[in-house]
Amino acid sequence: MALLEFKNVTLKYKGANNLALNNINLSLNEGQIVGLLGPNGSGKTTIIKLIAGLLKNYTGEILINNKHIGPESKAIVSYLPDSTYLKEDMVIKDVIKMFSDFYKDFDNKKMLSLLDTMNISATSVIKTLSKGNKEKLQLALVLSRNAQIYVLDEPIGGVDPAQRDFIINTIINNYAFNSLVIISTHLIEDIESVLDRAIFIKNGSLIIDDTKENIINTHEGNSLNEVFKEVFRC
Repeated sequence: MALLEFKNVTLKYKGANNLALNNINLSLNEGQIVGLLGPNGSGKTTIIKLIAGLLKNYTGEILINNKHIGPESKAIVSYLPDSTYLKEDMVIKDVIKMFSDFYKDFDNKKMLSLLDTMNISATSVIKTLSKGNKEKLQLALVLSRNAQIYVLDEPIGGVDPAQRDFIINTIINNYAFNSLVIISTHLIEDIESVLDRAIFIKNGSLIIDDTKENIINTHEGNSLNEVFKEVFRC
């Protein structure tokens, strides 16, 4: 049984001329890191928000652990948005308490360990952190949940290459191997080494969905990044 399924999912934003998603079909199992790949505006964030239960105006069917989107599915999905959502005047230890109160699966010990690795003090006020450390803090909060699905929207999009390596290593070293990780990005070269599977999306339509190795072999490329450039003509 697939952990995540999209069945003929279509979505059109109100007032938009084009479909945000056009008849998407997906079936993903646990134990994978999956890249949701495409240029900006291709539909990646829409898919991420649907998995997180933030959008409702779609047709088709979405199943998470064989359940429709709702409180039960949201309880096993840990979501990292593509923008900062924490209040700047909050102290980190208060954010940790908030997450611990809100999410039953939140692991305080793991969170504090991640902060120590990141050299971030729990007594710091968020507004005093650099942009990179704010990104790391949000990632640590997401990964400190013992979720079944982690959906990360552009986790490396706004940081420098050195920070990207740190974030990627943090992801692969801190997710449960019986979970599913979905990473949305257009920065393929930075992330392809950790991917098991890749989904290419263009103008709201799924155009490739396969293992990384099969995609590279089928397109006679030396890397997933080369295939991406070929498909999207970057």
